[in-house]
Amino acid sequence: MQTTQMLKGIIDGCILSIIQEGEVYGYELASKLDTYGFESFSEGTIYPILIRLQKDKLIQSTLKKSTAGPKRKYYSLTEKGEEELAGFQRRWEHLSATVNQILNKGE
Repeated sequence: MQTTQMLKGIIDGCILSIIQEGEVYGYELASKLDTYGFESFSEGTIYPILIRLQKDKLIQSTLKKSTAGPKRKYYSLTEKGEEELAGFQRRWEHLSATVNQILNKGE
């Protein structure tokens, strides 16, 4: 199984977690993902995810002036997004504990 396939189910939660830290725009989000080790996520990959998360009312956007060119769209979590992130964190903790137990053969 390729890493990208494994990431499909968790990238939304990771993006929500980064946005929870504070408003971000697309390029900034891509840079933050890169610093965490997600080099494969470019702006072109992230924007469709952001559009879907916004359509699902998990995030909202605001246009703000930029010091370097046109206005930027900044993303923040909605209340529904906060709830989804909390649920993701619970599911991730359970899943990672279960997988680690299997990989470590119950040690």
